[in-house]
Amino acid sequence: MPVGHLGPEDVATVEPDAQVSEAVDRLESESVGAVVVADGDEPIGVVTDRDVALAVGGDEPVGTEPVRSVMSEDPVTLHEDEEAMELSRTIDEHDVRRVPIVDDDGELTGIATADDLVGTVGEQLDRVANTIEAQSPEYSP
Repeated sequence: MPVGHLGPEDVATVEPDAQVSEAVDRLESESVGAVVVADGDEPIGVVTDRDVALAVGGDEPVGTEPVRSVMSEDPVTLHEDEEAMELSRTIDEHDVRRVPIVDDDGELTGIATADDLVGTVGEQLDRVANTIEAQSPEYSP
């Protein structure tokens, strides 16, 4: 299964010059843990709820600061046609939980998360268990 089929295609995004408070509003209104910072359709950063929480803990108010001041720059991305298992390697290799998905032009087409990966692996394991049960009548989990 291509990684582009794992997560939602409608990705919460903000522009790099948007205020941090706008990113927080998007996190809340979309019920997500991250927003992709996009320059046009190209992902240039990611802001997570954790990024915001760490920024708020400082001495200066951050609500009116630009998103670029708290975002993680140059996010690792995956091409929409890569196999879903590549998400596992990317998460492990780059220590991230969310990976923007892009097309041939580098434009944002979706986002895949560690939760998407766990759900997909769970579905695959369920199919394998069904096959084992069908082929081994005496087997009982």
